[in-house]
Amino acid sequence: MNLPLIPAPATASAFDETFVLTSASGVVHSSELAGPVARFLEDVQLDAGLTLTGDSGIHVDLGSVAGVPPAAGLRADGAALDERHGVEVTPEGVRVWGPTPEAVYRGLTSLRQLISAQIQEGTAVLPAGRIVDGPRFAWRGLSLDVVRTFHAPDEVRRVIDMLALYKLNVLHLHLTDDQGWRVEVPSRPALTEVGATGAIGDRPGGYYTQAELAELVAYAADRYVTVVPEIDMPGHTAAVFKAYPELGPAEPQTIDVGNGDKLHLGTLDPGRDETWAFVEDVLDAVIPQFPRSAYVHIGGDETWGMADEDHAAFVEKAAALVRERGKKVVGWQEIARAKLGSEDVVQYWLDLDIDKMGENPDAPTPPEELLPVLVEALRKAKYDAPKALEQGAKLIVSPVTWLYFDRPHADTSADPSQEQARERLGLQFYGAASIEHGISWDPVDTLPGIDSTDQIAGVEAAIWCETITSSEDLELLLLPRIPGLAEKAWSHQTATNWPEYALRLGQQSPTWRNRRWTWLRSTEVPWT
Repeated sequence: MNLPLIPAPATASAFDETFVLTSASGVVHSSELAGPVARFLEDVQLDAGLTLTGDSGIHVDLGSVAGVPPAAGLRADGAALDERHGVEVTPEGVRVWGPTPEAVYRGLTSLRQLISAQIQEGTAVLPAGRIVDGPRFAWRGLSLDVVRTFHAPDEVRRVIDMLALYKLNVLHLHLTDDQGWRVEVPSRPALTEVGATGAIGDRPGGYYTQAELAELVAYAADRYVTVVPEIDMPGHTAAVFKAYPELGPAEPQTIDVGNGDKLHLGTLDPGRDETWAFVEDVLDAVIPQFPRSAYVHIGGDETWGMADEDHAAFVEKAAALVRERGKKVVGWQEIARAKLGSEDVVQYWLDLDIDKMGENPDAPTPPEELLPVLVEALRKAKYDAPKALEQGAKLIVSPVTWLYFDRPHADTSADPSQEQARERLGLQFYGAASIEHGISWDPVDTLPGIDSTDQIAGVEAAIWCETITSSEDLELLLLPRIPGLAEKAWSHQTATNWPEYALRLGQQSPTWRNRRWTWLRSTEVPWT
């Protein structure tokens, strides 16, 4: 049964009948499902232009689901909630059920996609059938860089809407880096007064007020998306040193990386009391702003020029401070070089093989001064995932090769006006990637060192914004890649057939058009 659904459901069967949904249809539900139903009604209007004004036709209720295994991994909110659900369409109407309101919301999300694909002149003729579904992995997310280019709250809400449409449930906000600081810390006002004024190159800076973050966290929670904060340390702290020079090295060093940005070689010093007073101030201010997240991301990556023992000492103490405040620790894969606990989570990203880096003839050579730094980092990186697993930590799978959405698009666009942007966007160093490439892998079967879903906390893509100058740029790199991320994070199918997937992907475009989202109109996809 080839339904226009992404991610592909675990099981689906078809009947030779239909149900006709019109504006006179509506949703029957109990009070405990009022939230998911309200979101559904709002989203169907935005997705398909259909306002459901009636009180019958769709029935939603709480009920158990069998036939799909429970999700592997960990949830970012720390809960043990079941997202498995069922959707059944008969000539008499539609039933959506699941054991929790969140499960019902996921089922209603499938129904949203069906309606959008079938709507014509205000009527959706839905094929009769039965879907029983649930996620393969519990953590399914996107890491969004709001530092190199600052994305205002309205744009972040648009990204949250994209995640929710494809049953993704984590927005990892990369809030601090060399180029800026984007979150309020009242006891350290210079972080936003000084550290937030700027981004990469001459782009404007900015930050989220506590009120804006509260609204974003609530908006995401209404769509069952958990916002996880990242405070990147001990490296990527040039914005901290700009705001509080006394925390930085006496002689800061930088390397020009050739794209308008610089690599900063200074880090926070774990041997100074002032460093830990700063870290505690930041954690005490940031953690309460993300009450739904069970985790704090401490960064820990790319600590250029820092001694290994100093890096390990920093990670271990920063992790302890997070745990003291009742939160769990997640960090980039380099934190595996320190002592970890079994509840810690390691984000595995550096799947690049240093011995094969020269195989892309079109990739530019890094600046000579930068090359030894990169070589050293990549040589250490291949030991990180094994070290994490040996310590009992689970991995968030975020490999550069498959899930870094700041790679250039290889597919040409059916819209000639997008070609100039396509040539400009993405880091050429990684090489271009096609939309088909994005679904031609598996989190367990493809990655070296991983042989079981039990080792994986979840799957998360990352979008870095060195080349992104606007919301249109951001969306052009995110879409149509986000559905491919969802296919790998949610679907139990370990291999995805490209022609069949391309058909499902093409049927997403009416929703994107109605939402006024920007997407790469790949010539390899039969857009509806």
